[in-house]
Amino acid sequence: MLKDNPVMKRLVATGEERIGKLVQQLMANETFVLGVQSILSRGLSAKGTLDKSLRSALSAMNLPSTADLEALHDKIDDLEKLLGALEGKVDQLVEKK
Repeated sequence: MLKDNPVMKRLVATGEERIGKLVQQLMANETFVLGVQSILSRGLSAKGTLDKSLRSALSAMNLPSTADLEALHDKIDDLEKLLGALEGKVDQLVEKK
């Protein structure tokens, strides 16, 4: 209903146009872009520090990290494949006898 209203269409179009101009102005402002890059860089650095601290804390408490659990999962998958292959060979030997 509101989508068909010409006044609403004009308001939306005007809003989109103004927001587009604002974004273009911000992206053209080197200080703004450098500020955003700096914030993102510091955020990624903080995440790395947090991840490292969490791994150390988990290790100190003798608890597995996500990486430890993923490695264990991979080993279990490998063992399942080996057991499947071994089971197939045993079945072949049983069939031959």
